[in-house]
Amino acid sequence: MDDSALSLLPPLVTISIAIWRKNAIIALFSGVVLCAVMLADWNLIAGVTESIISITNVFSSLNNTYIITFSLLIGVLVALMRSSGAVNGFITHLCNLKLVSSSRHASMLPTVIGTSIFTDSSLSMFTAGLASQSLFDKYKLSRARLAYLLDSTCAPISILVLINGWGAYVLGLLDGYNLTDPVGILIGTIGYNFYAIIAVLLAYYTAYSGKVFGPLKNSRCVYEQPSSNEIENTAPARVMWLPLMALFFIAFILLFVTGNGDIRQGDGAFSVFFSIVIALTILILLILYYRLLTIRKIVSVSKQGAKEIFPAVIILILSFAFGDAIEALGTGNYISQLINVNLPLFLIAPALFLIAGLTAFTTGTSWATFAILIPIAVPVAQETGLPLNFLVAAVLGGGIFGDHASPISDTTVVASIASGCDHFEHVKTQLPYALVGAIATLILYTFIGLTF
Repeated sequence: MDDSALSLLPPLVTISIAIWRKNAIIALFSGVVLCAVMLADWNLIAGVTESIISITNVFSSLNNTYIITFSLLIGVLVALMRSSGAVNGFITHLCNLKLVSSSRHASMLPTVIGTSIFTDSSLSMFTAGLASQSLFDKYKLSRARLAYLLDSTCAPISILVLINGWGAYVLGLLDGYNLTDPVGILIGTIGYNFYAIIAVLLAYYTAYSGKVFGPLKNSRCVYEQPSSNEIENTAPARVMWLPLMALFFIAFILLFVTGNGDIRQGDGAFSVFFSIVIALTILILLILYYRLLTIRKIVSVSKQGAKEIFPAVIILILSFAFGDAIEALGTGNYISQLINVNLPLFLIAPALFLIAGLTAFTTGTSWATFAILIPIAVPVAQETGLPLNFLVAAVLGGGIFGDHASPISDTTVVASIASGCDHFEHVKTQLPYALVGAIATLILYTFIGLTF
């Protein structure tokens, strides 16, 4: 169905159900089943059977299994830090150091962390989220605001600071075109990647000024702390920061090792999985050393933490299955064919941005969008004479925009998990910011296109 408009049906149905029912699990499962039924020539029984198989096949990818397990263990890590009093100890320590003494400082913390850890977007989201959740609760800042700050710094900074897997991936897509300086072209996309730049600047402005708009303005801190008295305990601050530091540095070291000295070539999924295992081990050892919880209590809290995070992990699994189904259906290929190279020159970059945004929005993945549209941007640039880095930047920015706006994007799900925010609360409150960035980007691309 590569050449058929019917390939747009599953993502449109999925997004409609997600908005209507406000339930990503039902929406994504419906989308996976519809894709399977269409691929089975509308045979309902065969399609439903194949959809179940496709969901289980998610675990045939070792990278997917690493990421799913990582997310579950994050839930365990958060629960243990909370119940042991490590979070309270960390907050007390920050207050004593006078590093975080106001709501502005609390907002700036995840923003700075999110733009500092550019090796892996998931790692930066989880690190910043874990360090900030309780601080946001303390200063009565909504978890939706935290989710927005994470999502609007971690992914955009990964495509701007290209010394990571994102840069290696895009560089690989540029190979095969006999380009004289692909690295220079990749670096040249940074200045033209207006959406990513605007997203980061808008996040910093929001964090520093405290000013918000849209649904985020009415979002309240509705997170309910557990009612038990154990959360009133205060553990030494190192019980929290040592595991978090281990989480980051071990992941960085493993990226370096698995990439044979180049972190851009490292195995990101394996690195973050192994780092969370080590971080969790360190946390448990510290809890036992300081006698904060008994072994029986550690097991009980761990089960509860995994249970709390499980619905979000199900969404992550279904988003992987849906992405595979959409790829098999050829939705991305059809969308890519919608571009017309006979457009006026000044409209080509805006068109690429919009199509990339639409592709990422409907498929839930920016990387697949890059793979589909960069091979289109290169020949279009060669044919029209427009700067290649200009058009490639439009594709990269459009992919990030679609990811930010999509309720079925894996990065949107990860931001919700890392912040402890309801998934649809995050989608609803971030969308206006994504649209503002997209509109400003379209204006800039049109203006620059006119100068060419």
